[in-house]
Amino acid sequence: MTSGLAEITPQATRSPRLILLGCCLALFITSLDATIVNVALPALQAGLHASVTGLQWVVDAYTVVLASLMLLAGSTGDRVGRRTMFQAGLIVFAVGSAACSVAPGLGTLIAFRMLQAAGGAMLQPNALSTITNVITDPARRARAIGVWAGVFGGAAASGPILGGILVAAIGWRAVFWVNLPVAAVAFALVARYAPETRAPRPRRVDLLGQVLLIVTLAATTFATIEGPVRGWSSAPIAGGYALAACALAAFLAVEHRRDEPLLELRFFRSPPFTGAATIATLAFAVLAGFLFLNTLYLQEVRGESALMAGVMTLPATVVIAVISPLTGRLIAGRGSRLPMTAAGFFLAGGALVLSMDRPDSSYLLLAGGYVLLGLGFAFVNPPITNTAVSGMPKTQAGVASAIASSSRQLGNVLGVAVIGSVVSGSRVIGAGIIDSGGTGRLHRAAFTMASHTGWDIAVACGLAIAVLAYLTTGARARAAASAVMTEP
Repeated sequence: MTSGLAEITPQATRSPRLILLGCCLALFITSLDATIVNVALPALQAGLHASVTGLQWVVDAYTVVLASLMLLAGSTGDRVGRRTMFQAGLIVFAVGSAACSVAPGLGTLIAFRMLQAAGGAMLQPNALSTITNVITDPARRARAIGVWAGVFGGAAASGPILGGILVAAIGWRAVFWVNLPVAAVAFALVARYAPETRAPRPRRVDLLGQVLLIVTLAATTFATIEGPVRGWSSAPIAGGYALAACALAAFLAVEHRRDEPLLELRFFRSPPFTGAATIATLAFAVLAGFLFLNTLYLQEVRGESALMAGVMTLPATVVIAVISPLTGRLIAGRGSRLPMTAAGFFLAGGALVLSMDRPDSSYLLLAGGYVLLGLGFAFVNPPITNTAVSGMPKTQAGVASAIASSSRQLGNVLGVAVIGSVVSGSRVIGAGIIDSGGTGRLHRAAFTMASHTGWDIAVACGLAIAVLAYLTTGARARAAASAVMTEP
């Protein structure tokens, strides 16, 4: 076997659209679950008596596991077969979803969310590497990745409205039921049409590197979420950050010495690849922060129902779903610099508009911010994926896909942890975000003011994206990338 394409069957190559559909369905439910829960947070908070910190864990328990395991799942798919990993992931994800829907308490819900994420980690990198191995023409692949990215962004952005419908009609547990029929259809399509592909020379499992990566992400997330409650100078929080720093240092040292590391550090000497990974982290930190803050703002501050909160975010959802596939075509003809640079300014502009909100702000103000944020996500997602996959050898397509997906999930983790902690921290230091009457509802004016710091962070992230996109996509950066990718 001389390439990762060697095991593609003739039947499979005649059905690239059905393969793309099956992979996109799996992507849809894993991306949806990172955001659909957001609109159910107020109902979940009431039903399970959760604090703001508890709500952060419901969201971040899922994304931490996704970010931690994607590299292992991608490299394992390169070894044992990407379709095999994909199908196993669908089963685990469906079981985790069913378990979440019957969770009796906050602790068990968080545990089942982690099981869900373990399945999701098997899906995303192996689905994308299957697509890139089946569709080899660069222009067609760029368009397919545009569709893929449109599903990714559309699912993430449509989570609030779909979640609002389900919460209003049935209750918060219903947001997990939607995954089951979609998973079944995706499984059938993949089983029937997708080829089994592997890397020609499977990489060894880097167990130590995987453990250190999990410790790094988990300790960082714990310290950031729990810091406002336990105190930033408390022993558990200082110890959490110290553990994260030590684990990260050990991870880098281990990966540098491995012949076949979990994370190929040399690829980060490529400016476009490093830029894309960093941009993915920043962009999805903005997305996660937006969904977390906006959901609480609309329901707790403005008093909207879960359904109406979802409907009000439609401008962002529609823009992402419509523009993302078109961005894939733009990349095929013009490259990644223009859409990624523009995305940074759109994201910064949208966050800046939302930083002007008040408890009784006009919906036109909010809609303007939603449209700008939607444009930013639609322009940033396809070039991230295209750069990551195109800039790596096809034999490591699973790892390349995993790095792109892990960067997004890392952004989701940091967005909720950091921006959520800004709000939670304001409560702890006496800003009065929680109603002093003991009802547990957020104080309208105090929450709105505290959220402005979160939007300021998002503005900074958007501007950083624009600068990075411009600096890491020029001719000199591409030349440096070619030199790195041809190293033995």
